[in-house]
Amino acid sequence: MHRLLAICVIVASSLTAQDAQPVRKLLISGCGLGYVAIVDTTGKFLWRMPQPQETDDSWLLPDGHILLAYKHGVRELVPDLASGQGAKVVWERPTPEGGETHSCQPLPEGRILVGESYAGVSRILEIDRAGKEYVRIELKDFGGAHSSFRQIRKTPQGTYLVTQQRGGGKALEVDATGATVRTFPGGRFGACRLPNGNTLVACGDEHRFLEIDPQDKVVWSVEQQDLPDVAIGFASGFQRLPNGNTLLTNWGGHGGSAGAAILEITPDKQVVWRSPAEIASRVASVFVLDVPADQVWR
Repeated sequence: MHRLLAICVIVASSLTAQDAQPVRKLLISGCGLGYVAIVDTTGKFLWRMPQPQETDDSWLLPDGHILLAYKHGVRELVPDLASGQGAKVVWERPTPEGGETHSCQPLPEGRILVGESYAGVSRILEIDRAGKEYVRIELKDFGGAHSSFRQIRKTPQGTYLVTQQRGGGKALEVDATGATVRTFPGGRFGACRLPNGNTLVACGDEHRFLEIDPQDKVVWSVEQQDLPDVAIGFASGFQRLPNGNTLLTNWGGHGGSAGAAILEITPDKQVVWRSPAEIASRVASVFVLDVPADQVWR
């Protein structure tokens, strides 16, 4: 009996942190992924829809609809969960000719934030589904249609965190007039304001994620070679979870990437979950479905 107990203790102590993680459902999309999907953390696909265009931002709305930016527009879908595939489009805003759209964000009162980029000008818009425009902010000489905006986030302070993908671009914080109020030391893909006042930034081809405090000090980072058996490629979408862990996406399209497409890491950078091989390394947006709406930090 004592020997059996000892064996059980040894087996239990040998379980990894990943084995103890709850099974979560994730909404994923990306560039080169070829689909938008709901998949669980075991690698089982619960719903999938072909999506050939670059899809860098996707959200599950409280009513179960999916909001996504698909390079040439923003679209709201009702996924056919019963069949596990396909969806009905219930709203869409195509990007005017010559532009690209890589960002969207659901806002209160039914508004939607949209980031559109063109040669010479990039626009932050707040619109509703009837087409009414509440906010238009124009940033001049911010890059071309493809080299400008990626994910954009409105902060609780009413400012906007914007990113410039190419040309040495960094994350910026702008006010309602488009004036820059802050520049961050990195951030070519996305940035969000955390409840503690810090800003979490995904730095794209800089191969790192940064958390920066209000005094512009980097208080936490994940560098390219910080994680075992992983090399961060293009640092793209992320989500800070209520337990303090962070989901990171490791997009592999520009080189330098090795290891899983999505990782969950603790504040001390212990990997507690790695996405299985069923999820290709082209995920650029990840959204955890079982996190309360008021605790979605991404």
